[in-house]
Amino acid sequence: MEKEELKGILTFLRNSEQLKNTYRSSYTSTGRTESVAEHSWRLCLMALILERYFPEVDMARVIKICIVHDLGEAINGDIPAPAQDNSTDKSENERSDLLQLADSLPSDLKEALVELWDEYETVTSAEARTAKAFDKMETIIQHNQGKNPEDFDYAFNLHYGREYTSDHPIISSMRKMLDEETGKRANNSDN
Repeated sequence: MEKEELKGILTFLRNSEQLKNTYRSSYTSTGRTESVAEHSWRLCLMALILERYFPEVDMARVIKICIVHDLGEAINGDIPAPAQDNSTDKSENERSDLLQLADSLPSDLKEALVELWDEYETVTSAEARTAKAFDKMETIIQHNQGKNPEDFDYAFNLHYGREYTSDHPIISSMRKMLDEETGKRANNSDN
């Protein structure tokens, strides 16, 4: 049985590689389109670096949530926040894609991934809320840092994820700094 489980795990890992080829609407500082894998990597790095400011949060669980939160996008890609509408259920579609991606895993591992993803989507814990806040802020950091097209909508970021970035003093302070950067980028793009 172990060999079959390992085959399934390798299949999952190979299929998850698609996140490296799944692009977001963000650009790197060189102007290259950012991949979902790159976004998830820096999101995990944020959790690691900021751990000491969140003694009340299980940061190892936050990192697990961060790793899993966009896994489903390996199947059907990323839908940028400004392009999302109410006609499709992004959450339902991503969950279905995650189930498909994780289908080769042993059932307990598949269930653990889906549980983390559900926790993130429903924001049912301090860890999920922290991951959600970091996710929104990482996106804004990348937008502020990226070499974006001239018509990039920086104003969108001033409201993006606000409901998740005001509870914790460290997150609020970082958000304020990011909003100031965003305002400067918006003003510079208007000129």
